[in-house]
Amino acid sequence: MNKKTLLSLLLGALLLLALAGCGGKKDSQPSPEESQTSQSPSAEEPEGAAALGNLSSFTAGTLDGGTFTQDDIAAKDVTVLNFWALTCPPCIAEMPEIAAFEKALPDNVAMVTVCLDGSGNEDAARAVLAEAGFEGVTLITADGSLLELAGNLMYTPTTVLAGSGGTLMGEAIIGGQADLAAVYLEAVNQALAADGKDEISLEDA
Repeated sequence: MNKKTLLSLLLGALLLLALAGCGGKKDSQPSPEESQTSQSPSAEEPEGAAALGNLSSFTAGTLDGGTFTQDDIAAKDVTVLNFWALTCPPCIAEMPEIAAFEKALPDNVAMVTVCLDGSGNEDAARAVLAEAGFEGVTLITADGSLLELAGNLMYTPTTVLAGSGGTLMGEAIIGGQADLAAVYLEAVNQALAADGKDEISLEDA
Protein backbone atom coordinates (compact mmCIF):
# COMPACT_ATOMS: atom_id res chain seq x y z
CA MET A 1 0.00 0.00 0.00
CA ASN A 2 1.47 3.34 -1.01
CA LYS A 3 1.55 6.45 1.18
CA LYS A 4 -1.21 8.21 -0.75
CA THR A 5 -3.66 5.31 -0.25
CA LEU A 6 -2.77 5.00 3.44
CA LEU A 7 -3.28 8.74 3.96
CA SER A 8 -6.70 8.59 2.26
CA LEU A 9 -7.80 5.72 4.51
CA LEU A 10 -6.66 7.56 7.64
CA LEU A 11 -8.46 10.76 6.64
CA GLY A 12 -11.64 8.79 5.91
CA ALA A 13 -11.51 7.13 9.34
CA LEU A 14 -11.00 10.48 11.07
CA LEU A 15 -13.97 11.98 9.20
CA LEU A 16 -16.22 9.10 10.26
CA LEU A 17 -15.20 9.57 13.88
CA ALA A 18 -15.87 13.31 13.71
CA LEU A 19 -19.35 12.79 12.24
CA ALA A 20 -20.25 10.07 14.76
CA GLY A 21 -19.24 12.03 17.85
CA CYS A 22 -17.44 10.22 20.63
CA GLY A 23 -17.62 6.46 20.29
CA GLY A 24 -17.57 3.65 22.76
CA LYS A 25 -19.21 2.82 26.04
CA LYS A 26 -18.05 4.62 29.13
CA ASP A 27 -16.51 2.73 32.04
CA SER A 28 -17.88 4.99 34.80
CA GLN A 29 -21.35 5.49 36.26
CA PRO A 30 -24.02 5.17 35.07
CA SER A 31 -22.61 2.71 32.51
CA PRO A 32 -23.11 -0.92 33.55
CA GLU A 33 -21.00 -3.96 32.85
CA GLU A 34 -21.58 -5.32 29.37
CA SER A 35 -25.23 -6.32 29.07
CA GLN A 36 -27.22 -7.20 25.96
CA THR A 37 -30.51 -8.18 27.62
CA SER A 38 -33.45 -6.88 25.61
CA GLN A 39 -36.50 -5.56 27.44
CA SER A 40 -38.74 -5.88 24.38
CA PRO A 41 -41.55 -8.39 24.89
CA SER A 42 -41.76 -8.97 21.14
CA ALA A 43 -39.90 -11.79 19.43
CA GLU A 44 -38.97 -9.32 16.71
CA GLU A 45 -36.04 -6.94 17.08
CA PRO A 46 -37.26 -3.56 18.40
CA GLU A 47 -36.69 -0.54 16.19
CA GLY A 48 -35.42 2.99 16.80
CA ALA A 49 -34.84 4.19 20.34
CA ALA A 50 -36.98 1.31 21.62
CA ALA A 51 -34.09 -1.00 20.75
CA LEU A 52 -32.13 0.61 23.60
CA GLY A 53 -34.66 -0.43 26.26
CA ASN A 54 -37.11 1.62 28.31
CA LEU A 55 -37.25 3.68 31.49
CA SER A 56 -39.90 1.80 33.43
CA SER A 57 -38.08 1.34 36.74
CA PHE A 58 -34.94 3.09 37.95
CA THR A 59 -33.45 5.42 40.54
CA ALA A 60 -30.83 7.99 39.56
CA GLY A 61 -28.72 10.38 41.57
CA THR A 62 -28.61 14.00 40.43
CA LEU A 63 -25.62 16.31 40.33
CA ASP A 64 -27.15 18.45 43.08
CA GLY A 65 -27.60 15.47 45.43
CA GLY A 66 -31.24 14.73 44.68
CA THR A 67 -33.05 11.70 43.27
CA PHE A 68 -34.71 11.20 39.90
CA THR A 69 -36.94 8.19 39.14
CA GLN A 70 -39.53 6.87 36.71
CA ASP A 71 -42.05 9.00 38.63
CA ASP A 72 -40.33 12.12 37.29
CA ILE A 73 -40.64 10.68 33.78
CA ALA A 74 -44.35 9.97 34.42
CA ALA A 75 -44.93 13.59 35.47
CA LYS A 76 -44.15 14.85 31.93
CA ASP A 77 -45.66 14.06 28.54
CA VAL A 78 -42.14 13.71 27.09
CA THR A 79 -38.71 13.70 28.72
CA VAL A 80 -35.68 14.36 26.52
CA LEU A 81 -32.51 12.70 27.87
CA ASN A 82 -29.12 13.75 26.55
CA PHE A 83 -26.29 11.32 27.39
CA TRP A 84 -22.90 13.01 27.40
CA ALA A 85 -19.42 12.72 28.87
CA LEU A 86 -16.72 15.07 30.10
CA THR A 87 -14.30 13.29 27.76
CA CYS A 88 -16.47 14.05 24.70
CA PRO A 89 -15.72 17.45 23.09
CA PRO A 90 -18.81 17.38 20.80
CA CYS A 91 -20.99 16.82 23.89
CA ILE A 92 -19.56 19.89 25.62
CA ALA A 93 -19.71 21.98 22.44
CA GLU A 94 -23.48 21.47 22.09
CA MET A 95 -24.29 22.04 25.78
CA PRO A 96 -25.13 25.78 25.37
CA GLU A 97 -27.73 24.85 22.74
CA ILE A 98 -29.13 22.19 25.05
CA ALA A 99 -29.30 24.77 27.83
CA ALA A 100 -31.23 27.18 25.61
CA PHE A 101 -33.58 24.40 24.46
CA GLU A 102 -34.29 23.37 28.08
CA LYS A 103 -35.17 26.93 29.07
CA ALA A 104 -37.56 27.31 26.12
CA LEU A 105 -39.62 24.17 26.83
CA PRO A 106 -43.18 24.32 28.17
CA ASP A 107 -44.04 22.60 31.46
CA ASN A 108 -45.20 19.31 29.95
CA VAL A 109 -41.79 18.53 28.40
CA ALA A 110 -38.53 18.10 30.34
CA MET A 111 -34.90 18.16 29.22
CA VAL A 112 -32.51 16.10 31.37
CA THR A 113 -28.81 15.47 30.85
CA VAL A 114 -27.00 12.31 31.93
CA CYS A 115 -23.28 12.74 32.52
CA LEU A 116 -21.84 9.26 32.06
CA ASP A 117 -18.56 10.09 33.81
CA GLY A 118 -19.96 12.62 36.28
CA SER A 119 -19.75 10.43 39.38
CA GLY A 120 -16.46 11.36 41.04
CA ASN A 121 -16.07 14.31 38.67
CA GLU A 122 -18.90 16.46 40.01
CA ASP A 123 -16.93 19.72 40.06
CA ALA A 124 -15.90 19.32 36.42
CA ALA A 125 -19.48 18.53 35.39
CA ARG A 126 -20.78 21.56 37.29
CA ALA A 127 -18.23 23.78 35.58
CA VAL A 128 -19.25 22.61 32.10
CA LEU A 129 -22.95 23.05 32.84
CA ALA A 130 -22.48 26.45 34.47
CA GLU A 131 -20.45 27.69 31.51
CA ALA A 132 -23.18 26.48 29.15
CA GLY A 133 -25.96 27.98 31.26
CA PHE A 134 -27.76 24.66 31.77
CA GLU A 135 -30.10 24.92 34.76
CA GLY A 136 -32.03 21.66 34.42
CA VAL A 137 -31.52 18.26 36.01
CA THR A 138 -28.29 16.34 35.43
CA LEU A 139 -28.00 12.69 36.43
CA ILE A 140 -24.67 11.16 37.42
CA THR A 141 -25.56 7.71 38.83
CA ALA A 142 -28.28 5.22 37.97
CA ASP A 143 -29.63 1.73 38.48
CA GLY A 144 -32.41 -0.34 36.92
CA SER A 145 -33.62 0.43 33.43
CA LEU A 146 -31.66 3.69 33.13
CA LEU A 147 -28.44 1.86 33.91
CA GLU A 148 -29.26 -0.73 31.26
CA LEU A 149 -30.08 1.98 28.74
CA ALA A 150 -26.76 3.72 29.40
CA GLY A 151 -24.97 0.42 28.88
CA ASN A 152 -26.62 -0.07 25.49
CA LEU A 153 -25.39 3.25 24.10
CA MET A 154 -22.63 3.13 21.50
CA TYR A 155 -21.82 6.83 21.09
CA THR A 156 -21.93 10.14 22.89
CA PRO A 157 -23.69 12.43 22.60
CA THR A 158 -26.87 10.37 22.26
CA THR A 159 -30.30 11.81 22.97
CA VAL A 160 -33.48 9.75 23.46
CA LEU A 161 -37.08 10.68 24.22
CA ALA A 162 -39.26 8.92 26.77
CA GLY A 163 -43.02 9.08 27.04
CA SER A 164 -44.76 9.32 30.39
CA GLY A 165 -44.85 5.53 30.71
CA GLY A 166 -41.08 5.27 30.22
CA THR A 167 -41.31 3.94 26.66
CA LEU A 168 -38.57 5.30 24.40
CA MET A 169 -40.05 6.95 21.35
CA GLY A 170 -38.83 7.68 17.84
CA GLU A 171 -35.20 7.44 16.80
CA ALA A 172 -32.19 8.06 19.01
CA ILE A 173 -30.46 11.31 18.05
CA ILE A 174 -26.76 10.49 17.74
CA GLY A 175 -23.91 12.97 17.42
CA GLY A 176 -23.90 16.75 17.30
CA GLN A 177 -26.70 18.46 15.35
CA ALA A 178 -26.30 21.45 13.02
CA ASP A 179 -29.65 22.87 14.23
CA LEU A 180 -30.17 21.20 17.59
CA ALA A 181 -33.34 23.08 18.59
CA ALA A 182 -35.10 22.23 15.31
CA VAL A 183 -34.08 18.56 15.44
CA TYR A 184 -35.09 18.16 19.08
CA LEU A 185 -38.38 20.05 18.63
CA GLU A 186 -39.34 17.87 15.66
CA ALA A 187 -38.57 14.73 17.68
CA VAL A 188 -40.59 15.98 20.66
CA ASN A 189 -43.60 16.83 18.51
CA GLN A 190 -43.46 13.45 16.78
CA ALA A 191 -43.44 11.76 20.20
CA LEU A 192 -46.35 13.90 21.42
CA ALA A 193 -48.35 13.20 18.26
CA ALA A 194 -47.74 9.45 18.59
CA ASP A 195 -49.19 9.67 22.10
CA GLY A 196 -52.20 11.72 21.01
CA LYS A 197 -50.92 14.94 22.61
CA ASP A 198 -50.81 18.46 21.20
CA GLU A 199 -47.60 19.67 19.61
CA ILE A 200 -45.54 22.35 21.32
CA SER A 201 -43.58 25.39 20.24
CA LEU A 202 -40.54 26.78 21.97
CA GLU A 203 -41.00 29.75 24.26
CA ASP A 204 -38.57 32.67 24.23
CA ALA A 205 -35.58 31.64 26.35
